[in-house]
This record gives sequence, C-alpha cells and structure tokens, in this order.
Amino acid sequence: MGDAEIDIGPIHEAVNLQLECVPAGTIIKKIQPDGQNCLTQESCIVWSNGKVVQNMIMRLQNVECGELELQLEWINVPSSRGH
Repeated sequence: MGDAEIDIGPIHEAVNLQLECVPAGTIIKKIQPDGQNCLTQESCIVWSNGKVVQNMIMRLQNVECGELELQLEWINVPSSRGH
C-alpha cells in the first residue's frame, strides 16, 4: 500500500503570518524536495481565497512505486486550543 510522511510545520508557520492584505495567489513559501521529505517536486504554500493552501506530490515509501497528489488547507477550529 505504501506510506508517506507530511511535515505540517511550514503550513502552520504560514497560518501564523498576518496575510489578510496579501493578494490571492501569493506564494508564501516554497519547500524543496530533499532526503527529509517525500516530495517529488517543489511544493508551494499559497494564499488562496483567504486561506493558506499547500499543493504537493509525494513519493510513496515502502512500496515498489507510487505517488500521491495532495492539497492541504488549514482550517481553524474555534473550539481547538492549538490556534
């Protein structure tokens, strides 16, 4: 089946920035593939329609082959203590 690990640290850092006045489509941060992540190519964190979004393509581990295309969107939950 395969697996992949996601580091949510960069998207969490982007959420903590004051981005309300930033134009839609602004790239906040770029994450390069390296030996510490499963990215197959550069992943961008973008301010999109008032939300922080990260698009990524990840290589699956512990399997012969496979990739997974994801879009992460940070959602603040009012009752959560973390943010």
